[in-house]
Amino acid sequence: MKILVILPRFPFPLEKGDKLRAYHQIKYLSQRHEIYLFALSHIHVSDEAIAEMQQYCKSVRIAHLSPVGGAMRVMRNFCGTRSLQMGYWDSASARSQLRRYADEVQPDVVYAQMVRTMKYAAALPYRKVLDFQDALSMNTERRMTGRHGLRYFVLHYEFKMLRSAEYSACNIFDAMTIISETDRDAIPQHYSTRIDVVRNGVDFDYFRPMPQEQHYDLVFCGNMSYAPNINAARYLVEEIMPLVWQRYPEANVLLAGADPKPAVRALASSRVAVSGRLPDIRSAYADARIFVAPMRIGSGLQNKLLEAMAMQLPCVTTSLANAALGATDGEHLLVGDNAEAIANHIIQLLGDDALRSRIAESGRQYVQEHYSWPAAIEPLEKIFNELVSK
Repeated sequence: MKILVILPRFPFPLEKGDKLRAYHQIKYLSQRHEIYLFALSHIHVSDEAIAEMQQYCKSVRIAHLSPVGGAMRVMRNFCGTRSLQMGYWDSASARSQLRRYADEVQPDVVYAQMVRTMKYAAALPYRKVLDFQDALSMNTERRMTGRHGLRYFVLHYEFKMLRSAEYSACNIFDAMTIISETDRDAIPQHYSTRIDVVRNGVDFDYFRPMPQEQHYDLVFCGNMSYAPNINAARYLVEEIMPLVWQRYPEANVLLAGADPKPAVRALASSRVAVSGRLPDIRSAYADARIFVAPMRIGSGLQNKLLEAMAMQLPCVTTSLANAALGATDGEHLLVGDNAEAIANHIIQLLGDDALRSRIAESGRQYVQEHYSWPAAIEPLEKIFNELVSK
């Protein structure tokens, strides 16, 4: 079948979770279907990135959006009581480009990622599937915690607008998908409208154990311009590690990932390294004894945990992050929900080689059994086939 994929960002390179999900879905679907990619972008897309996607797509179109125009659209949406981020990604010119592209392609099904692309897909006269990816309204609601004044007002406004958009999607799309049961349950409309869970996977050929000399005790990876990752990095260094350092004063930490904000760079010290973007994120995982993901806000499935477990690192995380993952505390990883509990888990792992090995091996086995990309793509392909056969 012909599948027209609409994305809010070009899906390569893979430095963000939504890009990783889209990239692998396109890669595996392209083995049996014709993929036509329409991607929005506020930044220049390199020839190398385009060539990467042309391996899997019959054709690739990019609608370039102006950041200045995006800011103006944000203000217009605020005045019109609509989601700010949906305004940032919206463009009448890009929507016109998409309509012309869709007319050329005549797709059997349109697959749009995230509510940011709702307005693009809504007017197309084809079977339509929306991938919420995760519950953005829940993500925004969690970010409201501890905020005051203008920041709280903006986040609360965006939460209400995103929740309204998620409800509206149920009346626009023929089918909808989301990354986990936890995220699905955060959209109350799912009780009366079907939202299918389509999980992420992990590339086990790429993310595999890489025995080498390790220079760090702990590592936390992620896009360091993303608010939940910034929050987690600060929580780790400012609240958790002081407890660990009481027992292991020489313990060191690597914060690895693209675009570290000033709040992350400020965490650097003799015991904390901030790497910035790395050419190969596997080097960060392989360079540490323990992976820590102390997530307190956010939504969706944490790809960083899948990758770390696939590389056979023992992982410490929170209930919030493990809710979508579904691993067993004490068997596949260790879970703590306050600084003292997380620090105790880290101390325990640092002092027990056998425990580190057991958790690491069990964690890798768990993700191998539950998070392969072919298995993750199967329910999505089934949804497409059901729609086309109607």
